[in-house]
Amino acid sequence: MKLISLLLVLLFLGSCTREKVEPPINTSFEGGELPAQESWNSTIFFTDSGKTRAILTAGHLQVYAHSKETLLDSGVQVDFYNMNEVKTTTLTSKRGKVDENTNNLYAMDSVVTVNDSGIVVTTEEMMWRNEDKKIISDKFVTIVSPKEKIEGYGFESDQHLQNYIIYNITYITRTDTLQ
Repeated sequence: MKLISLLLVLLFLGSCTREKVEPPINTSFEGGELPAQESWNSTIFFTDSGKTRAILTAGHLQVYAHSKETLLDSGVQVDFYNMNEVKTTTLTSKRGKVDENTNNLYAMDSVVTVNDSGIVVTTEEMMWRNEDKKIISDKFVTIVSPKEKIEGYGFESDQHLQNYIIYNITYITRTDTLQ
């Protein structure tokens, strides 16, 4: 009996090591950065000196801390306001992105921008540049105003769509000839 007890103690002591046992790490996950925050039916306010300049609403947003960007999907709407905080322009798209370093907004997929004068701009991609409050696109755009319809490539405007430029016009006509 003593011999069996001695063998069990020696076996037990022999199995003890100073080596740390670590669980295996699963390296099969190939995903990128995970969002730091995620929200549904969200609203973001862009302000300057305490005055509202734009209000963004999105069905779903994901904030990525490392890359400093916010991804927007499930419908995006941005309302732009003038110096008196009166809404002048509305931009809608299916998805978008906000660069947290510059607060620039990138709208993508079925972008439509409408101002309070009835001017409608449609394109597939558009950017709102926060620094100078300009809306720009290098894609094909269509502008329909009460007086004319213009199509072309490359677009730049103030955020109220009052002063706009199309850089490469491919089509222009008066609106009354469209009927």
